[in-house]
Amino acid sequence: MIFGYARVSTHEQNLDLQLDAFLKYGISEKNIYSDVVSGAKAERTQLNKLLSQLRAGDVLVVWKLDRLARSLIHFTKLIDKLNTQGVQFKSITEAFIDTTTDSPHAKFIINMFASLAQLERDIIRERTKAGLESARRRGKILGAPKGLSEKNKQVAMLCEQHFNEGVLTIDLICKKLNISRATYYKYLKLRGLGGKLRSYNPINK
Repeated sequence: MIFGYARVSTHEQNLDLQLDAFLKYGISEKNIYSDVVSGAKAERTQLNKLLSQLRAGDVLVVWKLDRLARSLIHFTKLIDKLNTQGVQFKSITEAFIDTTTDSPHAKFIINMFASLAQLERDIIRERTKAGLESARRRGKILGAPKGLSEKNKQVAMLCEQHFNEGVLTIDLICKKLNISRATYYKYLKLRGLGGKLRSYNPINK
């Protein structure tokens, strides 16, 4: 089966352009999923629902790549997941991103994206490592309040790393680190990311 996924950032925008493209492509209206959420947000309810329903032989179609992925790391993670499931992927407006055909060009582009995503991971890892080393030299972790245990300092740094990578959802991060959402937000603020969370409403997540 062929499925479409559409997304807009705010309620002021509309999905018509993307939906019309899906219908023209031949996708049944009942197989179209959509979210109204900022591209930076990790939680996309309808996307998660769609991904859970895809099976081998299905095709996931988007109007444009940035409607689906938050970053190159996120995109390559999704592509790897789809490939493992035997699900094909196609971007309508970006013909070079299409795994429904055995195109050397498409394979080259996707492999290039994967290489760039790995580079991005390595840069984030090196920055985190450099920050840890700098903090150790000063005998403290920046932003961490007095009395925070060494273990929790490490957890706070892992929260920052996952936040910067933009791969896992908040629920998965909290489950992986065995912390609550409130603790996750607190640690991000302690790591100096409070400014990026000011417009974030956890009720909508």
